[in-house]
Order: sequence, then structure tokens, then C-alpha cells
Amino acid sequence: MRSFGAVAATLVLAGTFYASGPASASAKTTLTLWQNYGTEQNAVATKNLITAFEQLNPNIKIVDVAQPGTNYFQLLQSAAISKNGPDLAVMWTGIYDLQYASYLVNLKGNVPSADLAKMEGMQWEAPNFNVSKGAYVMPLETQFYIGFYNKHLFKVAGITSVPTDWSQLLADCAKLKAKGIQPIVYGNGGQAISTEFYPWYDMSYLMIGAHSLASWKGLYDGSIPWTSSTNVAQLKNWATLEKKSYTNNDVLTNTANITQFEHGKAAMMVDGTWDTLQYTKTMGTNVAAFVPPYSVTPIQGVVEYPGDGFSVTKYSKNKADAFKFLDFLSTTQAGNIINAAGLIPDISGLKTTNPVNQEMLNFVTVDHMTPYPMMDNYVQVNVGNAADSELPSVLANQTAPLAALKNMAQAWRLLPAAQRSSKGFVG
Repeated sequence: MRSFGAVAATLVLAGTFYASGPASASAKTTLTLWQNYGTEQNAVATKNLITAFEQLNPNIKIVDVAQPGTNYFQLLQSAAISKNGPDLAVMWTGIYDLQYASYLVNLKGNVPSADLAKMEGMQWEAPNFNVSKGAYVMPLETQFYIGFYNKHLFKVAGITSVPTDWSQLLADCAKLKAKGIQPIVYGNGGQAISTEFYPWYDMSYLMIGAHSLASWKGLYDGSIPWTSSTNVAQLKNWATLEKKSYTNNDVLTNTANITQFEHGKAAMMVDGTWDTLQYTKTMGTNVAAFVPPYSVTPIQGVVEYPGDGFSVTKYSKNKADAFKFLDFLSTTQAGNIINAAGLIPDISGLKTTNPVNQEMLNFVTVDHMTPYPMMDNYVQVNVGNAADSELPSVLANQTAPLAALKNMAQAWRLLPAAQRSSKGFVG
């Protein structure tokens, strides 16, 4: 995701299990870890974390198994039923880990509380989002859904500052188009979870622009219907981007959007921190971050969230050693490995050395934008599945915004009552 300065050669190990050196178990343990990272920098970080952990713990071996992203969670569920799956598994946070909590072990009492306290955003891994009840996931990194833009192309078009609302965005797109520059490019980004572009990067900002963080509970419990006029208006504005040819006309099928953006074929794209390193390696100082301005008034929120990490399965026969790996993720050594892979460490007090990732952090720490979770980790899974099948075609102007939102509302109505309640839900 990014280019880095030198990582400090001397690393202080903070994890309790590692304060006195490598593990000393007499028998060799083999752990299996499942991940669905594809070719993203998360996969690089995972590989390097395993190598470092094994060096510290020569009696523990971790087998890294790359699973397909498209049916990863179905595979995990099947493995839980047969109890022949991994000891460690990549798990999305928020509603995802709560849905699959029946086969995950709570970290409380298994990873030292002092080390859990070092990690940021732990409420999103906790039962009912209440961190006092423990957590099911040890985060790998702090993630942003974010916009990237080409500073040179902005300069060519005479754009001197990034847009902060819908009107500015549309005006800037018009300036870029007038210079023969594709304003925004969409596609699947080379990710494993879908063959078409993943709509939740944009949908998160559409809902940030429409509702306060506290109000997001209403999207979960139905007090704000998905079919609300505000939501419809947001999706209509979004579809205008393709309608005015401010996007590529193959938003549903394009698989080369990352390459197109980094080679100057488009001025903007919406993506995540897992690709920052690729952009900074290719584009150098010509790439920068901006908050997608999907708001009638200047956008005031940004997606900053520990979107995924690792969990220990209840059926693991080697839970103690698996929790040693999770505890290792709280150390400075692990944080530096994560940083070197182009990601933002989730450990309090550690910094990113990538300037574009630092721009993202500054949106919260300097500009005081409100950090929001990822919308796809926040809504019920069945509602999310309905949206996955509808939202891409809204941007392509093949499905009307209200029709898509009606399908999401129908999916919500079909949920069990318990899944439509926000009791204990933190927003």
C-alpha cells in the first residue's frame, strides 16, 4: 500500500507472552490459519507476521491457507459444523463477527487485558459493541475507505482544492471532462470478494452524507427506512456521476481500475488503505487522499475502522498457542511489520510512515472529522447481500435508486425480530 522509511532496527516487544523471549513448549504445535486476502497488502502482512512469530516461537508452526474471497464465510461455517476448520481465521468485525460468534472464542481472559487495551476500535469486535464484554477479533490494522486523487490531473484541470460536497464534486468532474480527463474510475479493484466493483466503499459515504453517526442505528432498527427520501436522493446523486459520463461506462465489468488510476487514466477513485502502497509506489508524491464528498453540505465524516483481524475458533485443539499469535499482534514488532506492509497499525501510539495514510489519519486528528465504521460491517448481513446485488446497477443507471432501496428494505423486513433490534447497539 505504500512506500516507507526505514523501520527501527531495535523493536520493543510489548506483548505479555513475549516479554521473556520465545515460547519453550517441548512439543511442536501446528496451527492452521485461514485468510481471504488475495493479493492485497494484508496477505503480505500476514505472511510476515507469521514468519516473525515462528522465529519467536520455534515450537509453533502456522500454516497460512489462502481461501477464496467469494465464499469465504460459507467455508468457515461449514468448517465450524464439521469442526475440521482452522485454528485461526480472518474475521470481519462489526455485525460479521457477532453473527459468527457461536464458533469464535472470546478474547477476554485469553489475551492479557493490558494488551487488548493497546488496540484501537475494540468496541466493534465486542458483544453488543460493549468492550467490557470482551471481543471476538484481534484487529490487524486500522482501515479507511477513502478517495484517492491524481494531483497532476487536478492541476491540469485547474482544480486547486479537493471537493467537499456534491456540487463541488460535479463541478470538478465537469472541469476534468472538459480537459479530456476521465474524472472517476470504478471497477472491482482486483479484489477477491467480487467480480464487479464493491459498492460499500461508496455506500458508506452516501450514508455518512445522509445521517449522523448516532442516527445510523436507525438504518439498523428500521426507524430510518432504507427507502427514506434522503437515501433516495443520495443514490440519485451518485448515479448522476455515470449518467454525465463522469465515470467509465463499464462500471459493472471493469477489472483494471487500479491500473487505470495509477497510470493517469482517471483523476479519482474510491478504494481502501490496502492499496495505498501500490499507489505510492507507482505514483510517488502525485497521489493523495481525499474524503469522498457525497454530501449536500461539506462532508464531516470519514470511514476509519478496524475492519478485520484474526479470531480463534472454538473447535481448535491448540487454543493456547493460537492466542499467543493474537497477543503477538499487540506488540511493537508486529505493528512495524504491519506498517512495512503498507498498512496502518491498529496499536495505540504507533504511527504510519506512509504520507498518504497519514493524510487519512489527519482527517480525524487534525480536521476533526467524525470516524464512522464501514457500512457493510454495520448492517445486517442479509440486508448487505441484497445491497450487493442492487447497488452496482444503480450507479450504472440500470436500476432505479428507489427500487434498489426497496429490495434492501424487504430484506430487512424478512429478518428475525431479534436482528431488527438495536438494543445494546452502539452507534
